[in-house]
Amino acid sequence: MDIPMGAINPAKADPAALEFLLTRRSRPAKTLALPVPDRAALQPILTAGLRTPDHGKLEPWRFLVLQRSALERLGRAARDGASAQHGADPDKAAKQFEDSHLCVAVIAVPKDSPKVPEIEQTLSAGAACYGVLMAALAAGWGANWLSGWAAHDADFAKQHLKLAPGEWVAGFIHIGTEAIVPTDRPRPDQDVVVSWIDV
Repeated sequence: MDIPMGAINPAKADPAALEFLLTRRSRPAKTLALPVPDRAALQPILTAGLRTPDHGKLEPWRFLVLQRSALERLGRAARDGASAQHGADPDKAAKQFEDSHLCVAVIAVPKDSPKVPEIEQTLSAGAACYGVLMAALAAGWGANWLSGWAAHDADFAKQHLKLAPGEWVAGFIHIGTEAIVPTDRPRPDQDVVVSWIDV
């Protein structure tokens, strides 16, 4: 994508980073394959995720790095749990874990604060998800941010992810080697979703 010269501040510009942001594309989780980043390669990705905006420095999130054996266990648990739930698809609930080789679960950890509303903490947890996703893509890995039944079921999270009361899953960031480069999908039309207010 050609970046207009007026879009950058020449003194501080990072055209490569802007080009990456303008063209970034998640990779479908079911297409991610081996190899995956090892612990050393994952460290800078996690560090980038931890640099999320965080009003009040509350750190209202934490990360669980789910490796293959844990993902297999979660796949079985998700299949069993979804089968017991009305309307949940057991195959869909299980496959995001069964097909994955590495996943970072971003856990929202709301903190009591007289100054920072819980909604701001929730937004920070979402930004942490995006930070991990973007850092993984920037590092050359395929990555995808999923949620689904297992992310929203409090009993599943408590029993199988050992979450404390009040904690919840903001997202499952699956990371691996892209097996297929997807075509881009339609993006929002600025004329529809952007309003300019000058008074």
